[in-house]
Amino acid sequence: MRRIAKELGVGTMSLYWHVGNKEHLLDLMLDAVAGEDQGAEPSGNWQEDLAEIARKERASLLRHRWKPDVMAGRPPLGPNGLLHIERSLASLDNLNIEPRIALYILATVMTYVTGSVLNELSEINVEQQQAKAGLTDDEIETGMSDWTTNLHRSGLFPRLLRIFGAGIDPDSAETRDERFEFGLRCVLDGIATRLTL
Repeated sequence: MRRIAKELGVGTMSLYWHVGNKEHLLDLMLDAVAGEDQGAEPSGNWQEDLAEIARKERASLLRHRWKPDVMAGRPPLGPNGLLHIERSLASLDNLNIEPRIALYILATVMTYVTGSVLNELSEINVEQQQAKAGLTDDEIETGMSDWTTNLHRSGLFPRLLRIFGAGIDPDSAETRDERFEFGLRCVLDGIATRLTL
């Protein structure tokens, strides 16, 4: 609260005229972020609609990196959060499924997005730590080479070593979008399969 008051150029106590406490402020912040994207009307193609919702949620989580930590402790019950859920559920209207199943589908997609972004944020954090430490690309590559040599000596990781040997960096910033899209497609295709059973 002190930091926010300082950024706004007001006294800390004056914030309490507008918000009851830090938790209330966090609720308002989450709801404000939920209102950033009003979303498009459903197109009738539920998979593409959910894919677009997932992409926008990923972008929001990456733009507001504090959001995953804050949302873990509270439900999205503000007006913008509820409207976002309502609009997302509308993408499934043409499927004529039980409301419970529609909710499960949306939760599954959002769980994938959140997990994927948490992984991305971990990768970004490592990159930032390396940059903060002043490591050059050559130093990072040498460290990885030494680490890979130790993995090889152990004899325990032949599959991982095949991946590294093929020149694949599982944490490459250049493949983050591709990895996200691959996983999202797997999730949506899996849901489609379940709906035909």
